[in-house]
Amino acid sequence: MRVVLALLLLGVARLSAADLALTGATVYFAADALPVSGAVVVVHDGKIAAVGPRASVRIPQGAQAIDCSGKFITAGFWNSHVHIFTPALLHARESSVVDLNRELDAMLNRWGFTTAFDIASILDNTQALRRRIESGEVRGPRILTVGEPLQTEIPVYVRDFLAANHLEMPPVKTMEEAVKRVRELAEHGADGIKLFTGSFQGETVENMPVDMVRAAAAEAHKHHLPVFAHPQNTAGLDAAIDGGVDILAHTVPQSPPWTAGLVARLKGAHMALIPTLTLWDFEARKANLKDDDREGWMAAMVAQLRAYSQAGGEILFGTDVGYMDHFDTAMEYTQMARAGMSFPQILASLTTAPARRFGADGHSGKIAAGMDADLVVLDGDPAREITALSKVRLAIRGGAIVYKP
Repeated sequence: MRVVLALLLLGVARLSAADLALTGATVYFAADALPVSGAVVVVHDGKIAAVGPRASVRIPQGAQAIDCSGKFITAGFWNSHVHIFTPALLHARESSVVDLNRELDAMLNRWGFTTAFDIASILDNTQALRRRIESGEVRGPRILTVGEPLQTEIPVYVRDFLAANHLEMPPVKTMEEAVKRVRELAEHGADGIKLFTGSFQGETVENMPVDMVRAAAAEAHKHHLPVFAHPQNTAGLDAAIDGGVDILAHTVPQSPPWTAGLVARLKGAHMALIPTLTLWDFEARKANLKDDDREGWMAAMVAQLRAYSQAGGEILFGTDVGYMDHFDTAMEYTQMARAGMSFPQILASLTTAPARRFGADGHSGKIAAGMDADLVVLDGDPAREITALSKVRLAIRGGAIVYKP
């Protein structure tokens, strides 16, 4: 799906710093490409100007040279499931630059995320934060947002938070209301739409009728917006598939094991899956589940990812940070590897796959001349140890360093 990125691309230019030359690193140009050691990446005006072996790349006079010997460089990471919903981000217009930088560093910058898709927040507030980032005032990733999600009932686990912060996310009760809400979000600049096809109510799940899902998705697609779904159970998963949803925001905690038939339906619908496996460990610990029960739940979610990934389904990396406060990405990489995903597959979920899915592959997702200078410098080789993807030495967005420990 195509996402309108004009404002965001303008912001890249505003963020651009002096020319950079990253020297001596091993560079992973793309998820499906062999790395080159001892390489140089030259950045000019927010774009990659040149990349290749040191002998073939001229470093411009006056460029800021950064010795990356022994380091590893990949394209900037996408996090396709976040929430601009932490208390520190809820008042983006009034909050201090120091406070916003601190929170964005903790959540996103320090983990190498140069683009993040927010899939439930307050649209007006998230756009205010985005404007402050794009102006160069605040240090952060490129942000895409769905704004307020559509739900037939508010999930029980967010009601107290919304009330305490005087926030409203009114449910939709009819197909006409859902279509109207989608149209309003599109007109106000949302980059996607989020549907709770399954809304957890404690003892029960409120599922969105498939006719409502279909109508909302069709309206979103008229505006060229991708549609995310939160499916809590099998009924919510079926509604997402049959209703024309593009992306599953989670594996599905109340679903039985995924059969070959179900996986074929998902693939036939050209759906992408965001696993968010760490979320289930977080939820299990919050619920004080016994270790065996927690591990059983995690194994079931890992099995869903394995089934879809091994069948060739598209996987997008996402963490659900902003809802959960476990920001460290190491567990997610470990669990994705446990599901049988290789380093190139995991790197694709962070780079080329989301860039392609969200219509940005012409300028994002790989390291090549003319592409956005969104880069991650890692301390270790993720091809040897997958958790090296969480050990970020530098995060560079649009040619500007947005994180340095």
